[in-house]
Amino acid sequence: MIIPALDLIDGQVVRLFQGDYGQVTEYNVNPTEQFAVYHQAGANWLHLVDLTGAKNTQARQLTLIRQLLASTPANIQIGGGVRCEQDVSDLLHAGAQRVVIGSTAVKQPERVKGWIEKYGAEHIVLALDINIDNNGNRIVAVSGWQEDSGVTIETLLEDFLKVGLKHVLCTDISRDGTLTGSNVELYVDLCRQYPQVQFQSSGGIGSLDDITALKGSGVAGVIVGRALLDGKFSAEQAFTCWNS
Repeated sequence: MIIPALDLIDGQVVRLFQGDYGQVTEYNVNPTEQFAVYHQAGANWLHLVDLTGAKNTQARQLTLIRQLLASTPANIQIGGGVRCEQDVSDLLHAGAQRVVIGSTAVKQPERVKGWIEKYGAEHIVLALDINIDNNGNRIVAVSGWQEDSGVTIETLLEDFLKVGLKHVLCTDISRDGTLTGSNVELYVDLCRQYPQVQFQSSGGIGSLDDITALKGSGVAGVIVGRALLDGKFSAEQAFTCWNS
């Protein structure tokens, strides 16, 4: 399925280029209205990133998030600086169906495995951002891509499968925000290796052809953010493309 995405800084819809807060594009759209457009086009799931909360967990936009989630009948998965159990609890109570967890899953895997056991694998998405080195090793990056964890995505997946991991959002960092297409081979390989995991592709979608390229890959979802905001194609076109 297609999962339209919005990133928010202080209530403003933005896009970062390859995770860089210094390279922000602002969009003059109302997040509630934008989510309504996506849902009317056929989105059963929407993806929301609280970039303010990611940078400073004390500044999480919880009031805005509650309003946004209450305004749409679609299911929402939300992430951005989820570092403690209170963050998970707050977001689920705010109305999120799934909480997206990134760096904390790499830095404190035992803690996050505990959350999966407590809240259920259906409600947790691991967001794994990877750099592929010259030898083809897929190394997970953390802290907004600023650090190399030294851990491969395969090692991490094997560990989390012990507690029934179900949802993984995987980004090839080199493709994010570039509109140059997804790393289809990566997703084909991961979906083949781990059929019990529902993978979401993220990063690089710039055309309907990029969506078509992922149709046989095995991914359960395709995150589309910038291309929709930039008007490369409409949400309706994206859903028609995926479902045709």
